[in-house]
Amino acid sequence: MKIDDLKKLKSGTDVRGVAVGEHITLTDEAVSAITKAFCFWLNKKYNKHELKIAVGNDSRISAQRISRAVIDALISCGADVVYTGLSSTPSMFLLLKESDWNCDGSIMITASHLPYDKNGLKFFTPDGGLSSRDIDALLTLAAEEKCTVGAGKYFEMSFMDTYSRILVEKVEHVCGIKPLAGKKIIVDAGNGAGGFFAEKVLVPLGADVSGSLYLEPDGYFPHHIPNPEDRVAIDCISKAVVETGADLGIIFDTDVDRAACVDKGGAEINRNSLIALISAIVLPEKGGVIVTDSVTSVHLTEFIESLGGKHLRFKRGYKNVIDKCRELNENGEYSPLAIETSGHAAFPENYYLDDGAYLISKILICLSKQAKEGKTLTSLLDGFKKSADEAEVRIGFNANSRDFKAEGERVIEELRNGGYKTAEDDCEGVRLFFENGNVIVRMSVHDPVMPINFESDEAHGCKETAIKLLGILQAYDFLELKNLIDYIG
Repeated sequence: MKIDDLKKLKSGTDVRGVAVGEHITLTDEAVSAITKAFCFWLNKKYNKHELKIAVGNDSRISAQRISRAVIDALISCGADVVYTGLSSTPSMFLLLKESDWNCDGSIMITASHLPYDKNGLKFFTPDGGLSSRDIDALLTLAAEEKCTVGAGKYFEMSFMDTYSRILVEKVEHVCGIKPLAGKKIIVDAGNGAGGFFAEKVLVPLGADVSGSLYLEPDGYFPHHIPNPEDRVAIDCISKAVVETGADLGIIFDTDVDRAACVDKGGAEINRNSLIALISAIVLPEKGGVIVTDSVTSVHLTEFIESLGGKHLRFKRGYKNVIDKCRELNENGEYSPLAIETSGHAAFPENYYLDDGAYLISKILICLSKQAKEGKTLTSLLDGFKKSADEAEVRIGFNANSRDFKAEGERVIEELRNGGYKTAEDDCEGVRLFFENGNVIVRMSVHDPVMPINFESDEAHGCKETAIKLLGILQAYDFLELKNLIDYIG
């Protein structure tokens, strides 16, 4: 395959494409070439010719086709394959840490929260997930048709029972046997891979999970997209919590590397409030630096500092945030948490792995502790001020644009030096403060898009700020401002 075609499948640290329909880009040919390249890459990395690689998938309808292409490619390269079937992304890394499995790498077939017609590949070694640079190397090797030749063996074995037991034992180690007895906790898996959490984690911990939603895998996602940031999904679990009288509602994305929750009153604990909650859980232990992406609220900073912690905003992209947390710890500055507003959260004690189920396990431990003291989980959020109004608008570049990256950086630099009040900790784009609120203007990592994030303490303050920003951005004839104009209304 041509390198230009393969590069179109790159999505940060993953490979993703259209997997269903008339215009498939994640073809068997592409999957096979990239998989063979991964096997070749592992061979060189470890100087090991007899590889053993695990393969798992989420519930997407294209999983069977792509799994077959991956498995066939690995076997043809001489690698032994352990097919784990329906799996979560975090489990596909954690099995590499289990000596009994003795695997050299793993491939997870998923496209996270994307619609049912998409799919993709995530790659792991025992050191962690592949970086963006590693993916570039794989795609180059695939274009060069690099591969090893052999005849590997095929095995089937699920890791999900072991993975679930690890989570149960983590909670029990702190809270004792069946610490959730008497609690009603429901899960909305959105027909993704997260349905296991209800029966294999919550039930052994003593919870009543009746009323849980969409636990059965269905790759069409008929009820809503499994995505903690999706409004329909959040409204669905919020309604279910209220109707069933649950103490907590949990929602996962398709492959369970992200999560959010809902309190017993149906209020979502998500994005800034989720970061505030988990910060309130980890900071009392040793303090430290909470690393987040760049779009978190000013009130979150205030809350973290009130707990004795330090808030460090960093570049968008969960891998960027996690790598910054790792860097701080390696350089002697303690950081207990890396978390994006999207729900990707990683802890040093869990291999810096973004694992939605592990995140929820930490919250369950806290829920149990709070209940024993006669307190609620959300009492930890006392003192955290939520913004009254938040919004994101994405603007693009029109026919007058010649170099969107340079033009976008020009806009950001001129906003930074335009005499407006700006944030001192800008690490990506620029945050401007106006009378009605603040706004972050930044460039998308890969696309010709400028996401704009608004935040205000006034009920309709974001639109007031948007009006002021529109007046500034109209000076740039290469910007497509329709979405901003439509938002203002």
